[in-house]
Amino acid sequence: MYSLGIDIGSTTIKMALVDARGQVLACDYRRHNANPMAVAREMLTSMEAKEVQSHDRTTAPESIKVAVGMTGSVGMGYAERLGIPFEQEVIAAAEVVRTSYPETHTLVDIGGEDSKMIFFAEGRVPDMRMNGNCAGGTGAFIDQTATLLGVDVSELNDLAARAKTIYPIASRCGVFSKTDVQNLISRSVPKEDIAASMLHAISMQVVSALARGMDILPKVFLCGGPFAYIPELRKHLAQAMALSEDDLIVPEHTQWIPAIGTALRVGKSEKGASAKFQVSSLQDLAALFAHADTLSLTTSSLEPLFTDRHDYNTWLQQKQTISLNSKPSTLNSQPSSTFFLGVDSGSTTTKLVLLNDRGDIVYSDYRYNRGNAFQTFYDALSTMREAIGHDITIAGSCATGYGENLLKTAFNLDHSIVETMAHFLAAKHLCPQVSFVLDIGGQDMKAIFVENGSIQCIEINEACSSGCGSFLMTFAQQLGYTVEQFAEKALLAAHPYDLGTRCTVFMNSKVKQAMREGAAIEDIAAGFSYSVIKNCLYKVLKLQSVSELGEHIVVQGGTFKNHSVVRALEKLTGCQVTFAPSPELMGAYGAALYAKSNALLILNS
Repeated sequence: MYSLGIDIGSTTIKMALVDARGQVLACDYRRHNANPMAVAREMLTSMEAKEVQSHDRTTAPESIKVAVGMTGSVGMGYAERLGIPFEQEVIAAAEVVRTSYPETHTLVDIGGEDSKMIFFAEGRVPDMRMNGNCAGGTGAFIDQTATLLGVDVSELNDLAARAKTIYPIASRCGVFSKTDVQNLISRSVPKEDIAASMLHAISMQVVSALARGMDILPKVFLCGGPFAYIPELRKHLAQAMALSEDDLIVPEHTQWIPAIGTALRVGKSEKGASAKFQVSSLQDLAALFAHADTLSLTTSSLEPLFTDRHDYNTWLQQKQTISLNSKPSTLNSQPSSTFFLGVDSGSTTTKLVLLNDRGDIVYSDYRYNRGNAFQTFYDALSTMREAIGHDITIAGSCATGYGENLLKTAFNLDHSIVETMAHFLAAKHLCPQVSFVLDIGGQDMKAIFVENGSIQCIEINEACSSGCGSFLMTFAQQLGYTVEQFAEKALLAAHPYDLGTRCTVFMNSKVKQAMREGAAIEDIAAGFSYSVIKNCLYKVLKLQSVSELGEHIVVQGGTFKNHSVVRALEKLTGCQVTFAPSPELMGAYGAALYAKSNALLILNS
């Protein structure tokens, strides 16, 4: 008899197969990319074909008897649907400690979006602590920092090992920590120091949030993927707990501890152990998991964005009536023409637009600034000069965005203009009757109400970045997709999942609930598109009625390159929405229009 523990968390699946003596025979650890049952079937096939046979060649794979149990935040829903015993992951981890590491006084577990601490004392029930609704100080925080630094998670450990200085980072919330990390990047702090500072922040967060007055006594048992793959995290945690690394227990299978504990518990037969769920082979279990995909309990669905691919293509063709770009040959064939330059230096990207005297975009550039707006704009100008191949006359220039003052001063540009005005000018050029402009960028959101051709009111988001571009990017990456792939999947979702209007932290639990209910990745992606718009309309703008937006809505910003977000706005408002082919360039386009209009005023005066 074998026992299999399956730990399905928010981002990964861990499986551990143990024998009757409690020895671990095989383990597997993979990201499930919001499709846990498909990944689980692959893992079972691999485990049966390779690991089991290598450990017990006298037993034919088809004759294996396996007792099965599940754990993990997403595993609970699948356990309920399939009738498989479920073990709370903290209890499962405690089982491993009780069985094999009795010298443990404290257990610390860091997962993808949660962290836990258990205090053991002889003659007492273990005291268990878990983080609440905040994902600060977890694996998701590590992934986010790696993305901001432009490195793989595996590289963070080597970077942190070479650090010389620790900087303060607020790990209590993903939004605040991201701001702190970006600030360090903009100050040209070495990546080594940022990586180490992040690990230090996580360690301090775990200790302060979970200990809450309890003494952390050695030995301290560590489990969870971050401890397995980032040894430097162990060092920083030891320092935060005022212990030496010799006081730590790092088991061989630290990332599989809840899965191993689950396997141990379902393999027992004495009183108090979980009821047995047994299959005759791992392939039988894989077949059961295939059936699980048809047992979705999802009921929180919204109206599909498009009925099919033809419906989407028809809609897109109707929208492609606006053209701001002239033919590429225009720039090279008119060396004597005058041009107008606009630059939008944002929090995460720099956008550059060059207009001819007719107002057509003859050249554009879009790139991430990596915290260095000056160098990014310089590189963009150099690339533009190489692309043009000859000198041109720039009759006017203008900057907007976070870095507008820096670039105007450093490059002696003619003008600077606030972002809202730049976006308004671009929107008015696209649609002279515009009544409402919505711009959603990487970390900010701007809403402009227009009446009789003039701005009447401006609303912006404040401390919350939910519903912005980074909000979508973060969740797409957590689920294993690029933003483009995420957007494509959302378009044809049959049952978009209603994720509501929640902040980034609380949205984590909502996504996990969706996966537990069997929602497809397409439905989750479409749910995010609806959530972005709902967050804007009801959290930021607090609209009483969509009639406040008027009949001529223009959207801008990189988020609206995702056509599912545009369509969600149309579905929720009942209005037709106008957008340019390159909505991410509209801030720079508005700045260039401002430079053009002011240059013409000077020429005509």
